[in-house]
Amino acid sequence: MIKNKKVLILGMAKSGYEVAKLISKGNNEIIVVDSKEQEQSKIEELIKLGIEFLKTDKPETILDKTYDVLIKNPAVFPNHPCVLKAKELNIPVVNEMEVAYHYIKYPVKIVGITGSNGKTTTTTLIYEVLKKAGIPVKLGGNIGTPLSKIVNELEENDILLLEISDHQLIDMKNFKTNISILTNLCPTHLDYHGTYESYKNVKKKIFNHHTNKDIAIINKANEDSVKLTKDILSTKIYFNDDVNYYTKEEIYIDNIPVISTKDILIKGNHNYENILITYLVAKILKIDFKYVSEVLKEFKGVEHRIEYVGTIKEVAYYNDSKSTNPTATITALKSFDENIHLILGGMDRNQDFHDLYPYLSKIKCIYAIGDVRNRIMDYAKEENIKAYAFQTLKEAMEKIKGEVVSGDIVLLSPGSASWDQYQKFEDRGDEFKKIVKSYE
Repeated sequence: MIKNKKVLILGMAKSGYEVAKLISKGNNEIIVVDSKEQEQSKIEELIKLGIEFLKTDKPETILDKTYDVLIKNPAVFPNHPCVLKAKELNIPVVNEMEVAYHYIKYPVKIVGITGSNGKTTTTTLIYEVLKKAGIPVKLGGNIGTPLSKIVNELEENDILLLEISDHQLIDMKNFKTNISILTNLCPTHLDYHGTYESYKNVKKKIFNHHTNKDIAIINKANEDSVKLTKDILSTKIYFNDDVNYYTKEEIYIDNIPVISTKDILIKGNHNYENILITYLVAKILKIDFKYVSEVLKEFKGVEHRIEYVGTIKEVAYYNDSKSTNPTATITALKSFDENIHLILGGMDRNQDFHDLYPYLSKIKCIYAIGDVRNRIMDYAKEENIKAYAFQTLKEAMEKIKGEVVSGDIVLLSPGSASWDQYQKFEDRGDEFKKIVKSYE
């Protein structure tokens, strides 16, 4: 716990706001800084708690050796001048989840999910199963609710279910799970981490402080995941191996079929992997598989993740705004057999679109948007694919209206972060859905 300290919180958003409130009772001197304007009601609430808010583009000018802790928002890059200055001054740099972890009052079982893709769907599935089975569970982390907001609601023996991103793991020190899940690994967020090797090593921190009493669930079919976890001390349980796997017809746990794929609403191999993980967590927690099966028979998927929006004039529209790297776009493309009008692009983070090559036969046209649109156009030209470039999603959608024919699919799967034009990927997806609904 943080007590009697001088604290600078770098970046407000949800996590900075919630962690500021959490530590406000510890006789701490707290300043929250952000380069953007914030909701006045939230600022007023912080002021009432004795917390100062400053809008500034140069927070490093505020930080000096009188500060004891820097709490960094996950979106802030590790090479931010304020972060570098903190390290020069030997000021500890942590994040909201690490801080909140130390405020857990009672013994709870922590289940953490990370990976390049599939985190949110897997986390949501597990949460729905736990609820269905009547298991006390609290949900938080990267999925939308900071741990700081729910930590005081935790009761003894609760399950604390957390989606954890690499942006959160990078500043972890003492945080520890009881069950850690690594869905998969692929090169992404390289602008944030510098190299794929650095990114993988950050992901490995999900297994920090594990012993053989803790459990790691790992994707055996993902070579990078297997290599990365070779030396961890956790008890390892694999999926996509010779005992926990899927076929076109069935999901198998311990070589026993547990559900027919015909009974599952969400389709695609990526979802079957998420389902394997869910069954394995249920097995570890001694939850009857009937609850998993019941959830799968009614679960329609996660918003913004290959989300069916509607069919207008025999053209189907899918919102996959959560696709922030090319590997996620590949996952979406593999889910369809029809001709696809693909909306691709967003923030330029040096992502490599050449991995899409094996799936180009499905793409009828690419609509490149955002800061990375020119690189996408170069790629499309290389591969001889019809393509158009636009600054905004709205402009792209106007063009698509005149290009689609009956039976086509319009897929927003940008393979890019949204921060060039949106605060978060949800805003991008919401705009897409709003435009589609206007066609009705």
